[in-house]
Amino acid sequence: MLGLAAIPAIVVAIGVMAMPESPQWLVMKGRLGKARQVLIKTSDNEEEAGIRLEEIAKSASEMTGENSSWNGQGVWKELLIRPTRPTRRILIAAIGINFFMQASGNDAVVYYTPEVFRAAGIRRRKELVGVTIIMGVVKTSFVLVSALFLDQFGRRPLLLLGTAGMALSLTGLGLGSKFLERSAHKPPWAIALCVVAVCADVSFFSIGLGPITWVYSSEIFPMRLRAQGSSLAVSVNRLVSGVVAMTFLTISRKISFGGVFFVLGGIMVVATIFFYFLLPETKGKSLEEIGSLFGDKFTSRGREMSAR
Repeated sequence: MLGLAAIPAIVVAIGVMAMPESPQWLVMKGRLGKARQVLIKTSDNEEEAGIRLEEIAKSASEMTGENSSWNGQGVWKELLIRPTRPTRRILIAAIGINFFMQASGNDAVVYYTPEVFRAAGIRRRKELVGVTIIMGVVKTSFVLVSALFLDQFGRRPLLLLGTAGMALSLTGLGLGSKFLERSAHKPPWAIALCVVAVCADVSFFSIGLGPITWVYSSEIFPMRLRAQGSSLAVSVNRLVSGVVAMTFLTISRKISFGGVFFVLGGIMVVATIFFYFLLPETKGKSLEEIGSLFGDKFTSRGREMSAR
């Protein structure tokens, strides 16, 4: 099982070798011609590529100023010790979305699906494998839904839909699990509820938190703070993932699977509220426009977007 994981790793390594540097990095190094070539490949036409290059060059010049040899000095102080109000809000948004992505328990649910289904009354090996395959197919299918419609509907609607859907799914899974824990006969409807709820949970994750976390947290930081800010947010992501994975079974033995799912459902309710009030829409926004979204007028703008 571990050896097979080397195959996609090799494919990714080959793909990275063919992947160009980001236009932002190329502009910072003064390689404007190469940056323009990359932008032409990722833009609808050369005119759009030229406009994007001008925006990136402007941001790079503001970031470095007269210091052409700038290598990130003072960024950690600006992020953590003396952040401006917009920077603080950007950092809270990035860390928050990465925290809730893993605090949702999605990874743990996927890791321990067989244990969850055994507790739900599905005992046979073939049935366990079959249900797990169904869950994987459903999860993958809804990743494609998000990929196709993310730029059409925007980040906020899909994110709010995903977290609210996960809250309902986890609550349903908790109810079904609690009923089965107290029932000796394991009625089929309760087992079916658990299976449907698990599939719904991973589907809503694939629509919202799964893909949007990486898109959103990578695009909201200004160029000056992007590398360090993104690394900090991803560190929180991996730390919470490890904690949830290592404690899921232990906590479930203490309060049962049903209890764990109720807790996760409550976390998703908090996540929905957090995203509604603190994460503005970034679809189609330039670097400068995204920075202004987190300015002093963010609250009123967020309400206007919600009203629309």
